[in-house]
Amino acid sequence: MADKLIIVESPAKANTIKKFLGGNTKVIASMGHIRDLPKSKMGINIEKDFEPEYINIRGKGELIKKLKKEASDAKQVYLATDPDREGEAIAWHLAHILEIPIDSNCRVTFNEITKETVKESIQKPRKIDMNLTNAQQARRVLDRIVGYKISPVLWKKVKRGLSAGRVQSVAVKLIVDREEEIEHFIPEEYWNIYATLTEPTSKKDFLATFYGKKGKKQELHTKEEVDEILSKIEKGTYIVSNVKKGEKKRTPAPPFTTSTMQQEASRKLGFTLKKTMSVAQGLYEGVSVGERGTVGLITYMRTDSTRISEEARAAAKEHITKEYGAKYYENRYYKTKQNAQDAHEAIRPTYIDLTPESIKNHLTADQYKLYRLIYNRFIASQMAQAIYDTVTAEINVEDYQFRATGQTLKFKGFMTLYVETLDNEKEEEENSIPELTVGQELTKKKLEPKQSFTQPPARYTEASLVKALEEKGIGRPSTYSPTITTILERRYIQKEQKQLVPTELGKIVNSLLVENFTDVINVEFTAKIEEEFDEIAEGKENWKQIIRTFYGPFEKEVEKVEKELEHVQLVDEVSDVKCEKCGRMMVYKYGKYGKFLACPGYPECKNAKPIVETVKVPCPVCGGAVQVRKTKRGKKYYICENNPKSCEYISWNAPKVGEVWSKEEAAKTKKTKESKPRKATEKRTTKRATKKKGTTKTTKKATKSK
Repeated sequence: MADKLIIVESPAKANTIKKFLGGNTKVIASMGHIRDLPKSKMGINIEKDFEPEYINIRGKGELIKKLKKEASDAKQVYLATDPDREGEAIAWHLAHILEIPIDSNCRVTFNEITKETVKESIQKPRKIDMNLTNAQQARRVLDRIVGYKISPVLWKKVKRGLSAGRVQSVAVKLIVDREEEIEHFIPEEYWNIYATLTEPTSKKDFLATFYGKKGKKQELHTKEEVDEILSKIEKGTYIVSNVKKGEKKRTPAPPFTTSTMQQEASRKLGFTLKKTMSVAQGLYEGVSVGERGTVGLITYMRTDSTRISEEARAAAKEHITKEYGAKYYENRYYKTKQNAQDAHEAIRPTYIDLTPESIKNHLTADQYKLYRLIYNRFIASQMAQAIYDTVTAEINVEDYQFRATGQTLKFKGFMTLYVETLDNEKEEEENSIPELTVGQELTKKKLEPKQSFTQPPARYTEASLVKALEEKGIGRPSTYSPTITTILERRYIQKEQKQLVPTELGKIVNSLLVENFTDVINVEFTAKIEEEFDEIAEGKENWKQIIRTFYGPFEKEVEKVEKELEHVQLVDEVSDVKCEKCGRMMVYKYGKYGKFLACPGYPECKNAKPIVETVKVPCPVCGGAVQVRKTKRGKKYYICENNPKSCEYISWNAPKVGEVWSKEEAAKTKKTKESKPRKATEKRTTKRATKKKGTTKTTKKATKSK
């Protein structure tokens, strides 16, 4: 019989904690949730005041038996699931199944999995926090209601198997709206004039940019405006009219929250959100680092707080002064944003002495990259500002002014270790300007007009979408990654390089939802609901009252939409391809693998075929059409329509105009390492998309949905 039984979520976390606790203590894993709402039905009893109908998760019967046995044999059971709302709810479900009194002190949490923290937490168990649990229940119940009520509308009007979600649908809307902005964007012309000037004493050249006329800023929109200015200043004298010297300071970024970690890992490391959270989970739960054994290397990775403990602050000070010197240290506090859940610290290393380099050999490549990012970001957050010397010079020529700006890094400060990357921000560059004096005449070396056009807003990346969701108050740290993963898996959006682009299916679904469920699928409503979840977590709101208030108007809206759409039939887009079996013009449909052509005469005619995209440039081997195909992971490749019958051409890169390959060169691609996955992928794609003696797998699934 064990004195203590500690139940955590994962085996990795269990293994780490086991090594910290001696005596007769057992640590086992629940493997995540053990109870949840059923998948086969809504599982919410509306008549009984929205009571959730939880069931034991299928496949966990043996695990539950084991947990019950171990719990009955132990003198004391501690529920040590993750320290957030989800973890609190898992602990509550465990207590229910193991018949542990809810008001007993059975709950322990670890913000960091270190020996000291684990032992200290075990000594201070508390009751299960029903406010946190109810906040999780409210989210789960409300999202289940929205999904189960709206999704059937999509099934009837678009195709079966689609889903709608309170947060995921708003995320899709943001991406679709951005795409529409880009499509409707009208570029505007603008010009700049650059003057390369020489300081006569030092003979150094520098660049000045046109500013305006008679001290007023002037924007240039046409070549005629530029030509007029050039004609007046071509032979003019360039005189320094003002020189302003100053100092600029740059402050380090705060330690990571979940969203800023996801954004930086995406920008700097190329990690997806899902990968970032998976690697971070491993670092939090524990890694074996030689003689130190297994330790949690970072604090809990789901947080939106920038707060750090005084112990961590002191450790950072010691490390910085020892490694860099006292002038590099600055005791710095960061203000946590409004509406943040401040239960946890920022994400930081648990042991400052375990530098990334010192434990590199004990980490996987991905663990090392992310740990180094977290470690350096935290240390830099407690370092001194970087200082630049700046200079701005104004140069007059006739009635016009040019300006030259420069900066020189005087003190690196935190930039010695870490510099944050921001979307669409240029790196701080040093730009040296020679010593100039007021009244000094400069030599004009070159005048260069440059035409430019305004650019449309950039498409979202995973990083910039997380930033937008956070800024708009949509979702919380634990929801960003699953939300984006879901809409990718549903094929509402796709990745092109790192950009998120809506698919045709995503646009259709978004249009239907936005037009018919305006009160639910909008940013303001979703953000307001998140605030109400926060109020439930703080004990300020009753979770069922939130659901009651939401459900009445929502149910009426669903009934209204179903009635309005009852006689509305979405018309399939007609293609210019004739069905070779019955002569009808084929229409576009959507299946598991995307858009395809199908005969509108279904079920009499079941003909279907893939849509073949081609490029304008002919095959460089035989002159045939070059088709664009995709691998299983969505990467494009290019293959001749005659491959493999009479042409071997296949390449990751699109053919160029005038490009010519010999048959021997094409045949060599089969022998390269790159070509193997291409061929394998081509076979898989062909099996899915090419008809062989009847209907393919794709066609069968697609035709059923019609």
